[in-house]
Parts: sequence; structure tokens; C-alpha cells
Amino acid sequence: MKKFILSLVLMAVTTSYSQELNLPVFTQYLADNPFIISPAFAGIGDNLRVRANGLTQWVGIKDAPQNQSVYADFRLLDRSGVGISVYNDKNGYTRQTGAKVSFAHHLILDYYSKQYLSFGLSYNFNSFRIDIDEFNTTPNAPILDPSITDNRYTSNNNFDISALYRNKNFYASFNANNVLKKNVDKYRGVEPNLLSNYQVYTGYIITDGENRRIEYEPSVYYQYFASDKRSTTDFNFKYRRYNRYEDYYWVGVSYRFLNDQFPKPLSVGPMAGFMKSKFYFGYSYQVMFNQLGSYNTGTHVVTIGVDFLGAISNCPCTQSPVHD
Repeated sequence: MKKFILSLVLMAVTTSYSQELNLPVFTQYLADNPFIISPAFAGIGDNLRVRANGLTQWVGIKDAPQNQSVYADFRLLDRSGVGISVYNDKNGYTRQTGAKVSFAHHLILDYYSKQYLSFGLSYNFNSFRIDIDEFNTTPNAPILDPSITDNRYTSNNNFDISALYRNKNFYASFNANNVLKKNVDKYRGVEPNLLSNYQVYTGYIITDGENRRIEYEPSVYYQYFASDKRSTTDFNFKYRRYNRYEDYYWVGVSYRFLNDQFPKPLSVGPMAGFMKSKFYFGYSYQVMFNQLGSYNTGTHVVTIGVDFLGAISNCPCTQSPVHD
């Protein structure tokens, strides 16, 4: 049994290697922060928006992946936006850290029907390190590889490009991550040097006809990984209720599956959050429905944030279908 668990963990670490620069996206983007997955959302809204995420994956398994990230974006002039994000990711003996700097520009396609088109670009810097200081010998492996004498480190630069179309309460974005080939890791043998992945995120906000303070938001998030042809889809649903001061709370659920195994779920989890006096808090939980799910209590994501420096936009193309 121990060998089986170890095999699953090693499989997860190997997947992390092969998907370097493609950190897993769970439900952080649903914490009223779509800028996480698309730079085209930068600057939509009337505030400087800051969100910090803490993610603990597969709770109950030693050295399971953990991730911390901070995202901030704000409007620049009337039709542009800028953003920055930083992250720290730990998976066993591997470490990844990085940052993104993003720019978005928003256009009015039709003023009266509220149709807008946005374009976004991100520059990414990522570093990847194998920490041999934490390697431990065992009776089965009393001596480490003598060729490994120090920590292994490599870095990469890349770009994301995106587009966002909005029509009243409907939105659809396309994002291409890591569009350039990466430097092949000189510490491994064969690995893909093109780690592009493509994402589509779309949804619609339904307003209660009698009570304008109630919103329903179904959405779909699709990911495709070019290196191994895998793809996943999220079906999401959120309920949001405002008070007269524009504070709100929301609850929701997310259902993820591998597209070649539909309708078998890969993960399912509830979510909830609130905004009070420009302070934001969100929490989501996901339980896995694979072999590894029997050995952990799920994945937990906590989001905290604040909106400040509010300034009403003079241009409707920087107003969001999602209230901030």
C-alpha cells in the first residue's frame, strides 16, 4: 500500500515537471477575479483590486502541492488596464516562483447595445528549482546520485495573449498561455519545449427581474494542454445577492471533468464568499474523484482581498458585467 501511495505522489510530481509554467487552475478565478486566467480583464472595474490566494492541495498527503499567489489590477486612463501577479508554488522537492506583468486595452464595438472587445498581453517570468537539501536517504536508496551535487535551477520567459468579448451580461474570453517555446530543462532527458495551453472562459449573468440585487451566473471554463493533448472543462454556477450598499455575498459550485472521460467527474466542490466595505473573502473546497482521492481530504482555496482607490470610469468599456 505504501508503494502504491508513493507511486501516485511521484506521478503527480512528474506531471508537475511536464507542465512547468502551467500551474494548475482550480477555482481561484471564480472568486470574482477572472484576471487570474486572462489579462484581458485587467482594468475592468472602478477600483484597484487586490486578491491573495492560498491553496493547499490533497490535504492529508505529505509534501502535497501548495501555492500562494497575489493578483492586482487597475484601470489606466479610460480604456486601458494594467495588472501584476506573483506566485510561489511548492510540489515535493520542487519549487516554482514567478511573476506576470499584464496590459489590456478595451474597445467599444457598439455603445447602445453595450458590446465591447478587449485585448490583453502578459509577460511572464518563471523560475524552477529542485531542492536537493531536502533529499533523504532510505534503506532502499542509501546513496544519492553522485552526479547531483547542488540545487538545480532554471528560468524561463514567456508571453500570454488574450481576447475578451462582452455583450451586456454575456462574456467570453480566449487565452493562449506560454506562446513561445521554452528552454529545455538541461537536468532532465526528454521533455516538451512547447508548454502552451489554451483556455476559454464564458458565462452569463442573469438578473432577477423583480429584485435587481439578485444575480445568477452560470459559466464554463475549458483548458487544453498542447504538450499532451489533455483537456478539462469546468461547469460552474454562482448565486450572488447585494444589499443597498453594494456589499454582497455569493455561493456556488464547480464541477470539473476530463473531456475524454465525460461525464465522470474529476473534482466537485462548493464555494462561498462575500464583499463587505471593500473587503473580500472567499473559500472553495474540491474533492477529487480519482485514485488519489481515497488518500486525502480534498483541496482548499482561501481568497482574501480589498478594493480601494475607487474612481468611476468615464468609459462603459471598463465597466464589468460582474459587480466589484
